[in-house]
Amino acid sequence: MSKESPPWNWPNPPFGIVLVEPEIPPNTGNIARTCGATGSVLHLIKPLGFSLSEKAVRRAGLDYWEHVDIHVHDSWEAFLHTHGDQRMFFFSTKTSTPYTDATFLPGDLLVFGPETRGLPKELLASNPTQVLTLPMQEGKVRSLNLATTAGTVLYEALRQQQI
Repeated sequence: MSKESPPWNWPNPPFGIVLVEPEIPPNTGNIARTCGATGSVLHLIKPLGFSLSEKAVRRAGLDYWEHVDIHVHDSWEAFLHTHGDQRMFFFSTKTSTPYTDATFLPGDLLVFGPETRGLPKELLASNPTQVLTLPMQEGKVRSLNLATTAGTVLYEALRQQQI
């Protein structure tokens, strides 16, 4: 019995995941895999805490790398030079606005900071209406895993587009 592909209605342009100075190779590999599965673009902002040829990144992404549209930028400023006109949402534990309050549109960029320190306070302060969080029980954990957070938000954005 053959299995038919579901009629997903992927947005065009796709969403973008932006990882600012990612530090943990398996997180980036898992996020790359999610981007490949959804047709989303992955932007990596240097410095990276690892080499993209590193075994841990490739293992997490398995053999999906060829299906991922990855753009590596030398700095946040270089990224803004080419993508500063796109709408962006910034994710942080330092806000109370849940990601479910946002209306995501195709082409939006979903921006995440380094695993150990998050996005810079200055960046969050300069974009206060675009800073979102994933709700968590108070006092239970400090933050969620980066790959889990990125996947949750990306699939909410896709859900809003009625995939």
